[in-house]
Amino acid sequence: MPGSWQPLANQPAFNASTMLLLTDGTVMGQESNGTAWWRLTPDEWGDYANGTWSPLAPMIDARLYYASAVLADGRVFVAGGEYNGGSVGVDWNRVEIYDPVANAWHPASTPGWTHIGDAPCCVLPDGRVLLGSIDDTRTAIYEPNTGTWSPGADKADSSSEEGFTLMPDDTVLAPENSNPPYAEKYLISAGTWVSAGQTPVSLIESNFSIEIGPCLLRPDGTAFQVGADGHTAVYRPDPDPATPGTWTAGPDFPDSSPGTPLKANDAPGCVLPNGHVLCVAGTAPNTGGYAQNGQFFEFDGKLLDPAPAPANAGSNVYDGRMLVLPTGQVLFSAGSPAIEIYTPVGEADDEWRPHITEHPRDLRPGHSYVIHGERFNGMTQAVAYGDDATMATNYPIIRLISEDARVHYCRTFDHSTMAVATGHRPVHTRFTVPAGLAHGRYDLRVVANGIASREVEVRVS
Repeated sequence: MPGSWQPLANQPAFNASTMLLLTDGTVMGQESNGTAWWRLTPDEWGDYANGTWSPLAPMIDARLYYASAVLADGRVFVAGGEYNGGSVGVDWNRVEIYDPVANAWHPASTPGWTHIGDAPCCVLPDGRVLLGSIDDTRTAIYEPNTGTWSPGADKADSSSEEGFTLMPDDTVLAPENSNPPYAEKYLISAGTWVSAGQTPVSLIESNFSIEIGPCLLRPDGTAFQVGADGHTAVYRPDPDPATPGTWTAGPDFPDSSPGTPLKANDAPGCVLPNGHVLCVAGTAPNTGGYAQNGQFFEFDGKLLDPAPAPANAGSNVYDGRMLVLPTGQVLFSAGSPAIEIYTPVGEADDEWRPHITEHPRDLRPGHSYVIHGERFNGMTQAVAYGDDATMATNYPIIRLISEDARVHYCRTFDHSTMAVATGHRPVHTRFTVPAGLAHGRYDLRVVANGIASREVEVRVS
């Protein structure tokens, strides 16, 4: 059964583009192709639909379609930009870091490339950021602790228009958009790229562009790749990460008219708490063109089931952005002030939940603590697009619920890992109790990708 949409009660006063979930449970959203950022704070009951918007510090450089990520220390990384505030593509090459505690942006070093543009990126399990070059086969790795770059291994093809998907075996999967139907993956431990086999059909609409749709790791360990041309594919890794793994054909999107399938040449997608993939495809002629008039679907591992479309779906599918919230809902924008929330149906499997093994029982406002457990980073990065909007949410969020059901979020930072699907491997993170939090008993839960752990009791005093 599909879910349902509802608009935000307080819509923002800006055209929303990139959205990122901060580790204190708030959402930061960017004015499209500008420098302005805004914060969405849920209401006192934890409801984002009734949340409020407030301004954040502006970014140094305007940018649109770029690499972005929330780092393991809670800061935000942005790099590049196909546009720099204007209507002519420049493939901007500057990097910035946002500090949410200080509410300030700072310039950061660059990999030394002429262009970064709309490059794909991926936060590796150890917290470093892998960035691909849109001009050639180079990659670079950013070290957040030192603010420095080092050369990465060369790929088999350019990273232009590709997406990077973090897998549970500590590899990064990347179909080769400029060389279909081949795919490759980055072996993190060896620091090298190896073959990931071939997709059963080309997923690139080569007569128009080399775009592709989102690729999302599902809780069963497979990756669902949405194609630009109406096809999809499913990747299953081999037990040996160095071997290619296997691709099988996924379900095709239905035809928008006889012989013309719905397409997703640049489109968002996300993994819902129930394990389904929410995705979108739209109408475009076979002669080429970007998809419009998006239709929404949930992929359950076998079928693409139609889902309702939000009223604000927009005209161009590529304007869409999805972000999984700590409530398990999905925030959706389409490059306008009209933002809606999708509430899915179904529950997460208990084996996907974060599990708390050791926690402080007495907390003080304004103080920081360490909490230990399993699966704090979730089963997947949860959010994907392709190259233009990297907004993964695979990091722990801590929620406190008071005896009168009021919801408070603690800022988390210094996660022990950014890996996904870590199973029973021990992990931990640090969190800070909000200053001024009322004394009393609270239920504490760790949330990853909208899936909450069982509650443990704590006391704030």
